[in-house]
Amino acid sequence: MAAKGYWVVGIDVEDADRYAIYQRFVRPFLAENGGTFVVRGGQQAVVEGKARRRTVVIEFPSYDEATRVYQSETYQAGMRARLGASIADFVIVEGPES
Repeated sequence: MAAKGYWVVGIDVEDADRYAIYQRFVRPFLAENGGTFVVRGGQQAVVEGKARRRTVVIEFPSYDEATRVYQSETYQAGMRARLGASIADFVIVEGPES
């Protein structure tokens, strides 16, 4: 079985109202494109190094699929609301093979 792919995002939301526009877009978009939330905010403790205030992890069926979804025209257009409302560290990661 192929390795899954993940979006791992550390984010500081600076404009909650504008970020809410992105959230209304991204939840159904990810569901339609095979993305599943593994972590969506919640309590976190930084025990080494640095982290942003919010951490999000989204699982995809494969690394290639995670990359395709991020690069899609639809996501690139929809994420503009996030770019203006937050600062993020965004990484696409391949998981271990199952």
